Amino acid sequence: MDIRRTVLWMIFSFSLLLLWNNWQVHNGKPSLFGGPTPATAPQAQNQPPSTTGTPQQNPGTAIPSAPDAAQPASAAPGGVPAGAARAAAESQKVVVTTDVLRLTFDTTGAQIVRAVLLKYPDANRGDQPTVLLDDSSDLNYVVQSGVVGAAGQPGFPTHQTPFRMISSERNMTGDTLSVVFEAESGGMKVTKTYTLHRGRYDIDVRHDMTNTSANPARPSLYLQLQRDGNNPPDTSSFYHTFTGMAVYSDQDKFQKATFSDIEKKKASYIKQADNGWIAVVQHYFATAWIPPEGKVRTNELVQVRDNLFAARTVEAVGEVAPGASATVDAHLWVGPQDQKAMAALAPGLELVVDYGWLTIIAKPLFALMTWLHSILGNWGWTIVALTVLIKLVFYPLAATSYRSMARMKQVTPRLQALKEKYGDDKQKLNAAMMEMYRTEKINPLGGCLPMVVQIPVFISLYWVLLASVEMRGAPWLGWVHDLSVHDPYFILPAIMMATMFLQIKLNPTPPDPVQAKVMMIMPLVFGGMMFMFPAGLVLYWCVNNTLSILQQWYITRKLRVETEAAAKR
Repeated sequence: MDIRRTVLWMIFSFSLLLLWNNWQVHNGKPSLFGGPTPATAPQAQNQPPSTTGTPQQNPGTAIPSAPDAAQPASAAPGGVPAGAARAAAESQKVVVTTDVLRLTFDTTGAQIVRAVLLKYPDANRGDQPTVLLDDSSDLNYVVQSGVVGAAGQPGFPTHQTPFRMISSERNMTGDTLSVVFEAESGGMKVTKTYTLHRGRYDIDVRHDMTNTSANPARPSLYLQLQRDGNNPPDTSSFYHTFTGMAVYSDQDKFQKATFSDIEKKKASYIKQADNGWIAVVQHYFATAWIPPEGKVRTNELVQVRDNLFAARTVEAVGEVAPGASATVDAHLWVGPQDQKAMAALAPGLELVVDYGWLTIIAKPLFALMTWLHSILGNWGWTIVALTVLIKLVFYPLAATSYRSMARMKQVTPRLQALKEKYGDDKQKLNAAMMEMYRTEKINPLGGCLPMVVQIPVFISLYWVLLASVEMRGAPWLGWVHDLSVHDPYFILPAIMMATMFLQIKLNPTPPDPVQAKVMMIMPLVFGGMMFMFPAGLVLYWCVNNTLSILQQWYITRKLRVETEAAAKR
């Protein structure tokens, strides 16, 4: 077997694989490297925000349906509380600010209708912070909760019920800030307390329920995340990232669903559990409700209306006697996909960071990078250091490969002579080549092994750099201000093409002129693909190529010295 032809076909096949993957993603198909089909829900940018996200059914409960615009305000008992139809007109927006979050609460339902991440600049407008939650014509993405009763019981306060704010502080001055809302409906008083923490994106949420009626009540609490099916505005057309919903449990672990699957009722997830969480996930950011452990709850991923979806979990509180109270504590995450903080908040929450099917390699790589970053303090130099470590680990394989290629280069004239001797007799030519390989102790596949081994590492690092929010906005030096996006001046792709060209010149020249020309084109093909890849990934490849050239030069020179010394004996 001709080693040059083998290497050529491997490079060509890998190029076709990447090009086919990009074509699949461009046409809405799943990525070959991980991640499900992108959401294909119809766009509804100009539709008004919906108020129809109330849970429709839960065993043992009579959950009120959404209010109808044609329905009079004095709804019958058991439906929406009287006056709910006027909630939109009566609602007030309350803005609360911490050092990392600026949240806007709507007194209708005491829901969070806007969240601004103050520490994360907007990808398209660097002078503005990222808006994660919003209730506007461009984005419908809100956090809600409410209480529903058993069948036949009057309507309790839901996310459609007018609340009033009973706390006064709106700016964090200490380490915590409590935002408290209260409402009473159907003989049930509900007090929602949001406790925000300095420097954190997790929020403690307490629901206090007091039965003010003369009869026992059996309330159920629902926690809900509502989002439209549109992709985030910074979504790239060159690579796929997941936007959708997720459910986690100890039983079935991490389960995610695209909006398209939810719309088609094809989403697969655990419906009942006494642990876990629900989440809405997009590139770099997530929201999640984490109910208390050990209490059975019902999970639902549903389509509320066209291009509007809800992830909710409903938990029965139990019987509350007249005059008695019950409390349910939960946690809410609104912010970046900070793996360390998320893992500390709830088991498995860090899995919202989507590393694709090579997570088993990607997670250790990220852990190693995190450790290196703690020493170096710069993610660009962390990538350089990681590449050096990877090359050291694979050095024995590389040394074997380069020795094989060096020997191949030495016997190239003899190979050419064999081709001229046997002409078109492929059988005799291959037999003669195999005999020469055996005599010279050359492994014709020796040059391929390091490439095959590095492909999974390359793909894993691709997902680490693409999915880790730590890379977002992380500079390296000079012109590279963000390792998560492409090089603005395409300097790194140009360096990559130059190093690939030099590598090809160091390898044996294919005797076939067509093969030689194709090999010279490969740097342009790979470099062209890297033009829109994250700068961090191209940096890795440039450093990897540079170290490979140095290794190959050193090993080839050493082998030549050994050969010359042996010839003098």
